Amino acid sequence: MSNPQALARRLGTFDAVVIGLGSMIGAGVFAAFTPAAVAAGSGLLIGLVVAAVVAFCNATSSAQLAAAYPTSGGTYIYGRERLGPWSGYLAGWGFVIGKTASAAAMAMTFAAYAAPPGWERPVAIAAVVVLAVVNYHGVTRTARLTRLLVLAVLAALAVGVAASWGGSAPSPANIPGEGLLAHGWYGILQSAGLLFFAFAGYARIATMGEEVRNPRRAIPRAIGIALGIAVVLYAVIAVTLLAVLGPDGVAGTSTPLAAAVGAGTFSWAVPVVRAGAAVASLGALLALIAGLGRTTLAMARHHDLPHWLAAVHPRYRVPHRAEVTLAVVICVIVAVADLRGAIGFSSFGVLIYYLVANIAAFTQPAEDRRYPKALQVFGALACVILVATLPPLSAGLGVLMFAAGIILRVVRLRR
Repeated sequence: MSNPQALARRLGTFDAVVIGLGSMIGAGVFAAFTPAAVAAGSGLLIGLVVAAVVAFCNATSSAQLAAAYPTSGGTYIYGRERLGPWSGYLAGWGFVIGKTASAAAMAMTFAAYAAPPGWERPVAIAAVVVLAVVNYHGVTRTARLTRLLVLAVLAALAVGVAASWGGSAPSPANIPGEGLLAHGWYGILQSAGLLFFAFAGYARIATMGEEVRNPRRAIPRAIGIALGIAVVLYAVIAVTLLAVLGPDGVAGTSTPLAAAVGAGTFSWAVPVVRAGAAVASLGALLALIAGLGRTTLAMARHHDLPHWLAAVHPRYRVPHRAEVTLAVVICVIVAVADLRGAIGFSSFGVLIYYLVANIAAFTQPAEDRRYPKALQVFGALACVILVATLPPLSAGLGVLMFAAGIILRVVRLRR
């Protein structure tokens, strides 16, 4: 007899890959390169390689854990099972606070590209409401809409790259700028921490482990495929931006790909790129709401969040209370704050999340092991280093939010 509080397994490997891509090619392509260029100049290329390597190590840990624990919640569950309740709680708390801020930032990024002046906040709130309704009506609808959004974004990026190379005079000499090491290794590592934000979307696949068919096989495959596609895509975009704008040009604009296209004679493609940015933000927001709902569900099941959030809709088989609550919180944040600069804060929470994942995977027994322990050791150390090199304001806010989470759990346990 099926469990009425269990989610339905309706996603295949392709759907899982698409949901991961929808998360990874949203914010990063159109937003993360600017702060990375500010930190490292052309050294962002090295930062991109570092971020990709760290992401690969983390992905192997997530895949190995997801195969052994194919349920909702991702590293929150893995940390609880392998390391204890506190480790799981810190991972889940980091995911929820970081990705809630990211969701608000994505909604406002969409509005910045799509809304008339003065209407940004109402349009952002409307986007959150519409996508929350899509998620509420079932994960298959989420996967179908994400598939369409990913195809639209890939088409816009292809147009943007082609227009940048064909409509202007890109110079390979622009790529190194003053030198890959001109900003030092601290700047490069800081850019890696910021660009890691772009790769973190594969976590969404693991957090939805309870809804994937044949999860022990499908989740590891989906994570590897989605990450591989994202790495190639980001490398192409990074080289294109540096060749057209140079490091200073990338650092000096909040819309680098649109600026690269506008620098040439193919200015007709600028609206296509801007539309692609808006669609990418919607795709990332859709996947964020889905992943946040599943992690909140898992934490509520274990009473680390209010237990009434653990309800699953009897018809649509989604964590409807969690998703509605999160949508309300995201709308409130959009209404009172400007979070488009929240990449560093999000990276802080996500890096802590993956630190727990690497340590948890390191403790798995031989029968559950798919990858060498050295990958988990390197991944954990890299997470610590990247956290330490994030911008001070982002790191400070992250520490404060984790302190608040610890206090909340201590209070709950005493009660």
